[in-house]
This record gives sequence, C-alpha cells and structure tokens, in this order.
Amino acid sequence: MEKETTIYDIARRLKLSPATVSRALNDHPAINSNTKSTIAATAKEMGYRSNTFASNLRRQRTNTIGVIVPRLDSHFMSTVLAGMEKVANAASYNLIISQSLESVRKEIANAKTMFNSRVDGLLVSVAYDTEMSEHFDAFVNKGIPLLFFDRVLAHKRSTCIVIDNAKAGYEATAHLIQQGCRRVMHVTGNLKRNVYADRLKGYKLALLDFGLAYEDELVMVTDLSHEAGLKAASHIQTMKNPPDGLFVTNDFCAVSCMSALKKAGLSIPADIAVVGFNDDPVSSVVEPTLTTVHYPGEKMGEVAAQSLINHLNGAMDIQTTNTIILHSELIVRDSSKKAV
Repeated sequence: MEKETTIYDIARRLKLSPATVSRALNDHPAINSNTKSTIAATAKEMGYRSNTFASNLRRQRTNTIGVIVPRLDSHFMSTVLAGMEKVANAASYNLIISQSLESVRKEIANAKTMFNSRVDGLLVSVAYDTEMSEHFDAFVNKGIPLLFFDRVLAHKRSTCIVIDNAKAGYEATAHLIQQGCRRVMHVTGNLKRNVYADRLKGYKLALLDFGLAYEDELVMVTDLSHEAGLKAASHIQTMKNPPDGLFVTNDFCAVSCMSALKKAGLSIPADIAVVGFNDDPVSSVVEPTLTTVHYPGEKMGEVAAQSLINHLNGAMDIQTTNTIILHSELIVRDSSKKAV
C-alpha cells in the first residue's frame, strides 16, 4: 500500500516548517494568501488527505450522527432521511445510516458499530421485535445523546419524536363511519410498536364514540407487506359478515389489498371503503385514489436531526424525558367517498 502523504512531506518539499503547512491547510489568518495557495497546490499534487479522524479524536468530536432505521426501502423512511440529511449537511455533520431489517439482533449489532464508530449522537427508529433498550445504554452512560423517532421506546434519558398516532387512527376510523360504514376492519402491524398500538387505540375509541361494537375478528395483525394485503383481501372474501370499511396502517399494504379486492369483483368504495396511512406516492396514482393519513416524514427527519445537533451545541437538553409531537392530516380521496 502506498504511504500516505503527511504535512511533513509537504513541508520538506517546500522547505517550510510543518507548523506553517498545518496552519495554511487550516486557513489560519496568520499565513498569507500566496503561501496558502502554494501549499494547497502542492498538497493536491502530492495527494495529501486531511486526517480528520485523528483531528476529531483530539477534539473528541467526529461530526457524525448515527441513524438506525428498520428498513431503507420505504418511501416514508427515505423522506425522513432526506430531512435529516438536509439539516445535518447545513450544520457540517455527516450521517452514518444502517438498517435493522426488522431484527432486534441486527439492531443490537448496528448500535454496537455506531458506538465503536464514535458517533456524536444516535437517531433510532426501532425494529418490529425490539422490546428492551439495554443495547442503547452504552450511549446514555457515555453521555452520547440518543433520540427515538416514529417507532419509539420509552427511555428516561432520551427524546421521542412522533405524531399523535391515536388521534390519526381515530380520524381515519371516524371518517369511514361518517361515510356510512358500520363494520370497519383494521389491518395493522406488530402491536409491540407504539405506532400500531396507538392507531389501534384510536380505532377502538372511534367505534366507541359512534356506538359501534369492537370485534376481534375485524382486527388483523400482519407485517403490512404486499403479501399481507393479499391475505387480508382473501380473508375478507371468506367472512360471513364482511366489512364495509377498511383502515390499513400502511399505504403499500392498503393498495395491495384494494387491488386484490377489485380483482375479486368488489367495488371500491361502494362495497368497501378504504383508508391507508403514510401518504406514499402510490396513494395518489392508484385507482381509485387512496384516502390516507399524511405523515410528515421529512419534517420528522429535520426535527430529529436539529434537536440532536442543538443538544450537541448546548442549545437544548434531550437527555430528559420529553416527547415532540408533529401534526398529521387525513387526506380524503376517492377510495373512501361513499354516497351517503
């Protein structure tokens, strides 16, 4: 392997002191512009690379933020990451991004890697099967700020950023009931996760407020995949008393279910009205267009990154129990507009 060029090599080439070279490369005002230009040109010619790792170790700051997400292949998560990237770049921070692939074992490994990479802070949306938070204790014990977003864990030394999922679930269900639906089915994800548990709470509360009975057979817990949508559609067709309304907590799964129901001859929304969740791009191009809950992914990413950076800069303390709630909105489209 070719030897790395150092400031000492540049100093020898130009017959200058290493201190002068170092100051020039760091744009020190004591070095005149001509000398800076000469040193910069020589450094480029010799293939010099600044050793930011060593510099950061001296400062005990790496200017990197770790991010752990369940999956990278979702529109929602890509918008969250776009928001984080925007804020981080503006503040001269880099992101190290990893995915747990919905596995707590991989999440634990990711957390260890982030810790050993000396990230300045960690942003986390937890996996389906994560129940405990011990694998994040090393960060808290070391004073490294920890922030959960979307899928969160209760932790006494971190901030959580969420929407009011119970309110969003209530509004989605209430909308279907107001359209004339009397048997609303709810297809959701792992109820260990706050997002799905809270949306189910909202669903139940809406039924109660409108005088409708809750029925276990009208709730399906799935992984919200394309296949889960097909299974939900198949199940609906076998029910003796099928639903006339359907609230699915993920647009991707909702579209899959809706397409299968249409192929089976059901009319949407006449036979069954459908509401999804997340406001993915597919919701506005499917036929009929899908009523959904707008989830402010990019805003969530921006707020998460800015809160962490504010903490690192001493402008905010996120290592106390705190929750930031962002606004969501029901977007009504054709899939739920029954003639009542």
